[in-house]
Amino acid sequence: MITPEALYKKRREFMKLGAGALISSSLLSSKLLALNFTSDTNTKKLKISDEELATNYVNFYEFSTNKKRAVALAQNFNTQNWKIELSGEIEKPLSLSMEDILKFPLEEKIYRFRCVETWSMVVPWVGFELRRLIDMAKPTSEAKFVKFTTLLDKKQFPDQASFFPVVEYPYVEGLRMDEAMHPLTLLAVGMYKKALKPQNGAPIRLVVPWKYGFKSIKSIVKIEFVKEQPKSTWEKYAPNEYGFYANVNPEVAHPRWSQAHERALGDFFTQPTLMFNGYEKEVSSLYAGMDLRKNY
Repeated sequence: MITPEALYKKRREFMKLGAGALISSSLLSSKLLALNFTSDTNTKKLKISDEELATNYVNFYEFSTNKKRAVALAQNFNTQNWKIELSGEIEKPLSLSMEDILKFPLEEKIYRFRCVETWSMVVPWVGFELRRLIDMAKPTSEAKFVKFTTLLDKKQFPDQASFFPVVEYPYVEGLRMDEAMHPLTLLAVGMYKKALKPQNGAPIRLVVPWKYGFKSIKSIVKIEFVKEQPKSTWEKYAPNEYGFYANVNPEVAHPRWSQAHERALGDFFTQPTLMFNGYEKEVSSLYAGMDLRKNY
């Protein structure tokens, strides 16, 4: 059978378009995957969680409260032309592209990650210390807290468009300035040596390893330096359950379940929860003299 010339030309045009799309997609992926970073030597000998588990067992309520459903819905998330706005008590407001962000020296950080739901994992993140960004922003002496905000986009986030959203959007989190300046506090752009996947908070998220996971705000578009302690999303939703500090403390139970033990992803047995998620030596001085039961 001979293909008609007109159909043949259309097919050729389609193939060119398809190849172009594949090439541009491939180039984009290569650019994102080719993160230039220094590797973590894992001196603590932490057992890294399976990548498939860590990238498919997620909480991203903007997509869905169902972990698997959230992963599926996140796959078409568009992060092109992403901007992060810096404002508030700083010398001059800034707008950074991801190209600007990727100019920061990136490093791999293998951190424990603990969810208030009592599951945990160990993740090799790729990112840079938040304090590097803070130094660039030049906050004034009036800046006492750092407030983070997730993208508000009802076209991309189904729960934001819902008549009865799970929480108030956009998602907001905050840190005290000294917490934000701590060298463990990371702005992550990748994990498992690759760019963040949409369900894990692409293109940029916060990682604070001694705090519960809900502090690790995803898909950040705004960072504000403020005088007063910001009201975080979960603190507004249930202040008796989710305090501002969110420090991992096995002695303070969630009102509906214990935090004394946790189950690592992929493990059958539970293990004791460590104070400050195993980072007590590094961060306990930040809370000297504070009542860690009251300031949960």
